Amino acid sequence: MKTTQRHSDLKALSPDQLADELLNLKKEQFNLRFQGATGQLENVARIREVRRDIARVRTLQRQKTLASAAKA
Repeated sequence: MKTTQRHSDLKALSPDQLADELLNLKKEQFNLRFQGATGQLENVARIREVRRDIARVRTLQRQKTLASAAKA
């Protein structure tokens, strides 16, 4: 349920907004990895969620790029 809601939210974003979301997710991933290395990470499952959200954003970026190329 949560995944489909997240996917539909991301699908509604423009390519620029997707790029911003990707940047935010990459920063969060870095911070989580840093916390894990220093032993301060509390929610280890969040690493997996962020990694999958990054993949979702990249997939949607690619789909939008291909869709715009097909229209041209």
